Amino acid sequence: MFSDAPEFNHETGGDYASADRIFGENTDGMEMFTIGGRQIIAVNHEYANPKLNLPQNENGIPTNAQDVLKLQSLQGVTVMEVVEGESGWDIAIDSPYNRRITHNTPMKITGPAAGHELLMTKADPSGRTVLGTMNNCGAGKTPWGTYLTCEENFNGYFGSTDMTFEKPADYARYGIGLEGRYAYEKYDPRFDVSQNPNEPHRFGYIVEIAPTNPKSVPIKRTALGRFKHENAAVTLAPNGQVVVYMGDDERGEFMYKYVSNGVYTPGADTSDLLNDGQLYVAKFNDDLSGSWIALTPAATGMSEAEIAIFTRQAGSKVGATTMDRPEWVAVNPIAVECYCALTNNKNRGIKTNAGGDEAPVGGPNPREANKYGQILRWWPANDDHTSDDFTWDLYVMAGNPNVHSDAYAGSENINRGNLFNSPDGMMFDTTGLLWIQTDGNYKNEGDFEGMGNNQMLAGDPVTGKIERFMTVPFGAEVTGLTWSADRRTMFVGIQHPSAPFPDGDGKLARSSLVAIKRNDNARIG
Repeated sequence: MFSDAPEFNHETGGDYASADRIFGENTDGMEMFTIGGRQIIAVNHEYANPKLNLPQNENGIPTNAQDVLKLQSLQGVTVMEVVEGESGWDIAIDSPYNRRITHNTPMKITGPAAGHELLMTKADPSGRTVLGTMNNCGAGKTPWGTYLTCEENFNGYFGSTDMTFEKPADYARYGIGLEGRYAYEKYDPRFDVSQNPNEPHRFGYIVEIAPTNPKSVPIKRTALGRFKHENAAVTLAPNGQVVVYMGDDERGEFMYKYVSNGVYTPGADTSDLLNDGQLYVAKFNDDLSGSWIALTPAATGMSEAEIAIFTRQAGSKVGATTMDRPEWVAVNPIAVECYCALTNNKNRGIKTNAGGDEAPVGGPNPREANKYGQILRWWPANDDHTSDDFTWDLYVMAGNPNVHSDAYAGSENINRGNLFNSPDGMMFDTTGLLWIQTDGNYKNEGDFEGMGNNQMLAGDPVTGKIERFMTVPFGAEVTGLTWSADRRTMFVGIQHPSAPFPDGDGKLARSSLVAIKRNDNARIG
């Protein structure tokens, strides 16, 4: 991204000093932005692969603060200008728009939780500033041209150097333990919960970034709730109110909607549209109806700040429907309808979620021990995304007719030519075609025989027809999708390949972005 960064070293995985000057690890959600004819991609880097990033360490385990800083710098978000030349697309080296946002980038906290005592730390007694964003999964784009990056499995970054530390009761619902995934807590006290027990309360939010303003400070929007955010699908109601649909990607957790109190007017101030509004959680009925339940102090017995910090608990209090891991939500640009990928849930009908909420078989989650996943679709009442009521159906139930003849074979639009499991990422193109990305079992045996590697498929919402478009290297998932300004190039993310990709044998496998064009250079979205 910058001329002062060295070429990638396959022996060392790169050095810690330049880790925030290069394209990061494990790409995920992304969006394209344009300014003055320039094209700028904002893309997430979900997590690190220590065995690849620290190949000289035994099992990739950090042994000092520099190792930890390297991992922290390889994650977060990349903002980069891209240009197309005779040999294809490339990064515009040293572009003034290029920047990395990492686990140590200063950001603001806004919304109901800002300044609350549960967000106050020794380093930030105001509870209004925080360093970093982490485990950035899916993404979103606002009508005013900003990028929404979504913090998902933040819990795995925290641990304790004191194994006798008594965890706060609220840690359990969010899976925060005493041993972190990357050993951050051993070398960076900010991630040691025995020293900083409030630090985990400062993650699990949606962060707004202005890609076209490289001097801007990212903003954590706590009004959109704290949970394991997958993505943020933004749309406008007929009256201009901003609506954000969100999924909480964990077994038996919920789906959410945020509705701004203000309305979006092009050119007007947008600074409070994601601060001042109402958060809702979804309730599904077996008769194909449903409703959005407002998470208010009266309904939950919690303050607005507590709802923002402990959103899962608020959803439990109002009886929200436990779902089969709600991942990406996509809003159709040419019809008033929404889709959510329910990727899988081995616990469906078997055990409760972490909050003790039952997960019965039925409604939009119709299969016990669901290993294949499904895509949910709903229509807001009166063609208005602010409506409290909606109707729903299942656009597709993934399955395998090669090995099953019951519900696990999948819905009628699944056949031997388009088998897939675990739908994850989803994006609509401008024509109303739904692009479906998978992150599932790629062993191609047993219940998954014939499915092959993870893939991206194209679905027609009108006919229900689904066709495979591309597959990815062994071990990889497909993550993130965006288009060039002229819609002639499709950028697709390839995350955590275990096959020698993209450099070939003898080189470290790396996550990448691939650019896809038609042979005739016609539009593809």
